[in-house]
Parts: sequence; C-alpha cells; structure tokens
Amino acid sequence: MRFFTPEWAEAARAAVDAGPEREGKLPTYWNWIDRARAGYTATWALGVRETGEYLLLTWKDGKCAEAEITSDPGAADYVLAAGETTWRELREGADPGRVVMYRQLRLERGDVLAFFRVIYFFVESLAALSRIRTT
Repeated sequence: MRFFTPEWAEAARAAVDAGPEREGKLPTYWNWIDRARAGYTATWALGVRETGEYLLLTWKDGKCAEAEITSDPGAADYVLAAGETTWRELREGADPGRVVMYRQLRLERGDVLAFFRVIYFFVESLAALSRIRTT
C-alpha cells in the first residue's frame, strides 16, 4: 500500500480506531487511554511538510469516523506536520512519543493545553498508524 493515498487513509482510520497493541504497558496506562478516548471529538490534520498533504482524521464520540487525504487542513482542531524523513522513521519503528517530544512532529495549530491533556492517547494513535505497511 502506498503512503498518503486514499487507501492508506482508510487503513489509518481503521488502525487508529482499533487502537494500538496493548502489550508492554501497565493496565492503569490503558485505563487512562480509554478514559481520554471516551467521548473524544476532534479533527487531526497530520501533514507532510515537503508535499503539503495532510491526513485528516475526524474523531466523533471516541471513534475515528472519517479519514481523507487533502492539501488543506481546513478547520481541523489540531494541525501537526513532520518532514518525509520523520514519517519514514515512524513507519520503520521510531518511537512515536519521542517523535512528538523532540518536536519532529510539531503541533502547528490548535489549543496546546487541550491537545497535551490527551497526549498519550494521541501518541498511541500515532503508534497504531505507524504500523501500517507502506511502500
């Protein structure tokens, strides 16, 4: 499957909706993720700086309901972008938490405080998305 295509976007929606693998972390961590996700409603635009393309993920009541590839993040609640190198590293197994912490994937628009209140939910969603096999 090719990266940043409509087919990949649907696979990304399904992956983040299903959530990450739950091995290797304490049950209390997953309880926190479940609480953060419950009722979550927002739109994320995850972009590639060099191409200007975005994966637009729409969350409604804790479910990732829609996904599309677009060149306009529009009214997304949170716009984040990274370079092609960072996206490749994520697909090759880079730690999503580190990618966010070291600002390789940067929040470019959105309420910083509200975004970071659910940061581990976002990181685990990014981890699920990064496991999709692409060419």
